[in-house]
Amino acid sequence: MERSIKRLMEDREKRCEENLGKYIEQLGHESTPYRLRAVEALGNCADARAVEPLISALSDSENEVRWVAAQALGKLRDVRAVDPLLPLLADADRWARRGAAWSLGELGDPRAVDPLLPLLADRKKDVRLTAADALGKLRDPRAISALSAAIEGEEEPEVRTAIRRALREITGEAMVL
Repeated sequence: MERSIKRLMEDREKRCEENLGKYIEQLGHESTPYRLRAVEALGNCADARAVEPLISALSDSENEVRWVAAQALGKLRDVRAVDPLLPLLADADRWARRGAAWSLGELGDPRAVDPLLPLLADRKKDVRLTAADALGKLRDPRAISALSAAIEGEEEPEVRTAIRRALREITGEAMVL
């Protein structure tokens, strides 16, 4: 069984290697589903050569492609993606904002703290929740006052829970708010 799993993983890695160029080429395809599949596949390949093409995909005309590209960059955990992801936090599309926030939390770079803070007041609850989660992952004390202020006016229970969790991750203390 263990050999079978190892072989499957080796086969997957080989396919990713063989297809990397094809996926990168598909990023320029006129069909949105082709571009979506390409950004998803590049994120799953765990290959550093996918970072720059995925960064380029952050400016795709389709919201969904930008969202999936942002998430793919978070999966790759390469700090080259931090600066290109930051402008996506102000994207008109909520999914792009959410994907960028999630990825910045995964990347763990403290440069993301200040740009993430305004998302705690985003009109979409899933964006607020993701921003709180990302700030918790960053564990930067600069976020404490903004998180504390955000919980005061937050009406959504899931977001309040995410903010409490973030505060606990940063301070190490249970918050009773």
